[in-house]
Amino acid sequence: MTPASGPAVATSLPIGSDADLAWVRHQVRQFAAELGFGLVQQTKLVTAASELARNTLVHGGGGHAQITPLHNGLKRGLQLAFIDTGPGIRDIELAMTDGYTTRGGLGLGLGGAKRLVDEFALDTEPGQGTAVTVVAWVTGAPATRPGLG
Repeated sequence: MTPASGPAVATSLPIGSDADLAWVRHQVRQFAAELGFGLVQQTKLVTAASELARNTLVHGGGGHAQITPLHNGLKRGLQLAFIDTGPGIRDIELAMTDGYTTRGGLGLGLGGAKRLVDEFALDTEPGQGTAVTVVAWVTGAPATRPGLG
């Protein structure tokens, strides 16, 4: 897996407000559409991004998202990383359990996001923050954004 060649290797977006969450969703959808993701794939990826960005804001106290177009042979994809310097996650297994919530939500964020993407990695250290990285792939689609191919 390598970042796509060209000048737009990674885009970093701040996550510090609800407006930032909307901008992250918009950018993820735009990148996904331009890479050739179908509408259902776009919706899954934007949903995962929305959940992870909200976790970054609500539980991590804010941070940033990094959007990186990928290619691996004929495969094209999108890597999304959500990084904060918040309190970290004490019990990863519990946090990944459907229905578990610390803030009164539905408790589907981390586990739900994992099910919506092809690859999922979580790196956290109590007191140091959390980084969640996800990857979704689409095959054989031409890139339309300059620098993605």
